[in-house]
Amino acid sequence: MLRSVSLTAVLISSLALAAEVGSPAPAFTLKDLDGKSVSLADFKGKTVVLEWFNPECPFVRASHTRGSLVDLAKQQQKRGIVWLSVNSGAPGKQGNGAQQNRAGVKTFGMDNPVLLDETGEVGHAYGATNTPHLFIVDAKGTLVYRGAADNSPDGEKGAPEGGTLVNYVEAALADLAAGRAVKTPQSKAYGCSVKYK
Repeated sequence: MLRSVSLTAVLISSLALAAEVGSPAPAFTLKDLDGKSVSLADFKGKTVVLEWFNPECPFVRASHTRGSLVDLAKQQQKRGIVWLSVNSGAPGKQGNGAQQNRAGVKTFGMDNPVLLDETGEVGHAYGATNTPHLFIVDAKGTLVYRGAADNSPDGEKGAPEGGTLVNYVEAALADLAAGRAVKTPQSKAYGCSVKYK
């Protein structure tokens, strides 16, 4: 029996395919919390980490206060990595809006840009499903990692799945810095669902 598929579902599915590991990362331009336009193209030739973010998500809070994302962006930015947090929450949804995100930036001690994607267009183009959900774009503009920050969904560094903490993002960035292929290019993201409209 054939089921009908909505045009929206087909479009979202085809957009998600554009963000497969090994393919060019989808281009985008979004506004930061001060209303300034930021484009992926601004960072051509640099490695870029995209972190899907929601300051009110318990998983984001855990990752940024006691887990693998504590100061990780700051450390990587010192090494020349560009780190952009993206909030694809729609108006009226949890964690949406400049004011909520400014509060999160302050609480978590973040110094990287937070970009607002209220239409969800960029989130769908990347296939972002959770907060946090991380993507790494290499200096050639190719998506080389997509998935979780680590293997510890509860945000505890001492209680990861399998008993040994693996920070997938840090490991992938180390592989790139050493000129190696990313050993673990994909992992299953965990966390809150992205609050799309």
